[in-house]
Amino acid sequence: MTRMTAAEAAVHVLRKEGIDVAFGVPGAAINPFYAAMRKLGGIDHVLARHVEGASHMAEGYTRTKAGNIGVCIGTSGPAGTDMITGLYSASGDSIPILCITGQAPRARLHKEDFQAVDIQAIAGPVTKWAVTVLEPAQVPRAFQHAFQLMRSSRPGPVLIDLPIDVQMSEIEFDPDTYEPLPAYKPAATRAQAEKAIAMLQAAERPLIVAGGGIINADASDRLVEFAELTGVPVIPTLMGWGAIPDDHELMAGMVGLQTSHRYGNATLLASDFVMGIGNRWANRHTGSVETYTRGRTFVHVDIEPTQIGRVFGPDYGIVSDAGAALDLFLEVAREMKAAGRLKDRTAWAAECQERKRTLLRKTHFDNVPVKPQRVYEEMNKAFGPNTRYVSTIGLSQIAGAQFLHVHKPRHWINCGQAGPLGWTIPAALGVRRADPEAEIVALSGDYDFQFMVEELAVGAQFKLPFIHVLVNNAYLGLIRQAQRGFDMDYCVQLSFENVNAAELGEYGVDHLAVAEGLGCKSLRVTRPEQIGPAFAQARELMAEHRVPVVVEVILERVTNIAMGTEIDAINEFEELAESVTDAPSAITATV
Repeated sequence: MTRMTAAEAAVHVLRKEGIDVAFGVPGAAINPFYAAMRKLGGIDHVLARHVEGASHMAEGYTRTKAGNIGVCIGTSGPAGTDMITGLYSASGDSIPILCITGQAPRARLHKEDFQAVDIQAIAGPVTKWAVTVLEPAQVPRAFQHAFQLMRSSRPGPVLIDLPIDVQMSEIEFDPDTYEPLPAYKPAATRAQAEKAIAMLQAAERPLIVAGGGIINADASDRLVEFAELTGVPVIPTLMGWGAIPDDHELMAGMVGLQTSHRYGNATLLASDFVMGIGNRWANRHTGSVETYTRGRTFVHVDIEPTQIGRVFGPDYGIVSDAGAALDLFLEVAREMKAAGRLKDRTAWAAECQERKRTLLRKTHFDNVPVKPQRVYEEMNKAFGPNTRYVSTIGLSQIAGAQFLHVHKPRHWINCGQAGPLGWTIPAALGVRRADPEAEIVALSGDYDFQFMVEELAVGAQFKLPFIHVLVNNAYLGLIRQAQRGFDMDYCVQLSFENVNAAELGEYGVDHLAVAEGLGCKSLRVTRPEQIGPAFAQARELMAEHRVPVVVEVILERVTNIAMGTEIDAINEFEELAESVTDAPSAITATV
């Protein structure tokens, strides 16, 4: 057998499990692990500026490509607590990441040692498994179990905490014969598929709601094939956006209180049957259960048994990986098609497309300061179907989901449930590290941008370029809009007169100076006709310098973006499109 330190054994396992990059910040209690990475090689390292940033980089890396697992590393104490937000974000969206932390020596864990914290207990509620490994010989098996857990059933994050003396202890381990453990994925049965398809057949106006589980299962092609075979229109959730191309004739729009289309909500309300696959009926998708379910029959397919019935009881539930369920649905539907038993859904699909053609919001505003809707119109013109968009939370993300177009799975990379401010920049860096060739466009409001702006230096140092569209209204815009219900505008102003940048007027932070101080390039536009040329210039700067390029658009201070409390009661604050000229970049204007 081969003797090595437990930390070296862990690095061997990481390599055998396919890990070739990690995001992190070294420190005294994790230095033995870094020494093992340096000695053995094979794992590149991206040095974050904040440990929370490292966790979001790992998320971005995982979300970019099927099979990826992002790894983030930090030392003891606050490094682990800083990464809790990333673990929560990954847990909420079923994203597997591995967080590795250092820890005080075992003998001093109960003595309030410097930076000794019970990270296992803290991380437990937001991970599939959190463990402080107390026996050196268990280290490689803890890592082996972690990868099996992250890949099995509903994916999610794991934290492994390693006391420094455990890392340095020598153990016997043979890396040459190591094999990953098989992952478990529940699968539907033929009888379940037949019942679900029979219920679909009985409906007159059926829909498929496609959730993030379809993306996780790498089953988007099977979803599209099933929709085309049955003729059933598809409503993607925010986490499932891109599972069917926006310009597909059966893509019926998104539904919800915020990140939704007028035509998507109208189509859901007109339906009589919904088959949810790999989704969790999130409240910002459904609004009240009463409105969402009224007059409709539901089938729910999810990989996690406890998700079925969590929000409302479906008429029929199937515990299954989305890909495995779609395989059987296709099998049954193909047989029915061959026998001439599938219903003709042409009229229903055409009705949905008519709503998609006519129920549009206006984007073509020439106002100065710029209205945000115009920014997304220009983004649609400038960035093509291969663009990977990255965003997290706020009016910028909500409007982005209402107006942008996504054509492929994993091309809308969004923190869905947690929505932590600051997520966008580090996540975009993780996406870039996972896909060196893609065009990557991040989207932030000014406060999301300011939360973890220091991570731009990582993009400059490690040559991880992307375009960052920064829409600046010097406000906590989403919270200001929410405060309308309380008749106040309180503590949400980011506006001030910057003594170093008088040209900004009341817009406060000089984001261009900040970005350039961190080694990046930046541009600012104040008029709508400048936006497109700025994007073209950003591409040139990115190609020349291989660093992130920030394009700041100065917006009007107050814009209320369409949203409401029910899917049948959305407030449309702005003008609606009356013709193609009002929404020239809408999908239906070009097909």
